[in-house]
Amino acid sequence: MPAHDHSRDDHHDHDYDHSHHHGHDHGGHHHAPASFGRAFAIGITLNLAYVGAEAFYGVIAHSLALLADAGHNLGDVLGLATAWTAAHLGKRLPSSRFTYGLGRTSVMAALGNAVALLVITGGIASESIRRLMEPEPTGGVTIMVVAAVGILVNGITALLFMAGSKGDLNIRGAFLHMASDALVSLGVVVSGAIIRYTGWYWLDPAVSLVVSGVIVAGTWSLLRDSVKLSLDAVPPGVDRGAVQRYLAALPQVIEVHDLHIWGLSTTEIALTAHLICDDVRAGEALLPEICAEIREDFGIGHVTIQIETPAVAGLCALRPDDVV
Repeated sequence: MPAHDHSRDDHHDHDYDHSHHHGHDHGGHHHAPASFGRAFAIGITLNLAYVGAEAFYGVIAHSLALLADAGHNLGDVLGLATAWTAAHLGKRLPSSRFTYGLGRTSVMAALGNAVALLVITGGIASESIRRLMEPEPTGGVTIMVVAAVGILVNGITALLFMAGSKGDLNIRGAFLHMASDALVSLGVVVSGAIIRYTGWYWLDPAVSLVVSGVIVAGTWSLLRDSVKLSLDAVPPGVDRGAVQRYLAALPQVIEVHDLHIWGLSTTEIALTAHLICDDVRAGEALLPEICAEIREDFGIGHVTIQIETPAVAGLCALRPDDVV
């Protein structure tokens, strides 16, 4: 995958000598498709058609359950549209105001999808508990058929995003949203079939509670990771200690400080660090190699390294670990 590095050396005539090097790789380590525009378009179209059909049959069958689920699926369409918008904005070039571009919108979309999933699941769980205490007749062939179609629609949409669900939190949010809905629809079909032959109306809310628990368990990691990324935590899969050990072991390097690693988006990672070197010129010569190896070994494509001399090590205000 093509990459490019560019460097800048700044030499000052006063008490110290700094050099900066920036390395960029917009491909990173991710091998999923670079664009999910087609997946989003297909997913939104399928789900909009399903919402329309669900609302129609909800009116025909006088089913509040189907009408409520149509509203829920309309929210899913909005969630997909939000994720698609964030993916598109993330490709915008940097500007004088947004110097890192708009990649962070993908983190915001992932966080929004996680919160929406938990809120919706909480509503389903609340209604399930109420129906456990006051079981109501449910089911009907129409509801089961529509739910079965929901499995197909949501399952296909989820598969479209499966390839990117591990490397991109935004895509993972879309995948979990669709997979969760497919799971809910499956629960409706299975419980409906059993209720039809046994009359166990309590089974419908019981299955809904189990499905809600599975959704929360799957969504929790999305919420946790998106919150961490929004707070500039080290992205999942990057070992900060290993990065620091690598830098500290480089020739000429006698100390590493002010090391920061954070996500520019759900796919792009940035790093900044100060290296104190015995020989500044020799340290500068290592910069292209450092950027290339950090990109290759740790998947960090936006690297900024500042070289400092031992003479000014004690003058750097950012040297203490507790200073940001």
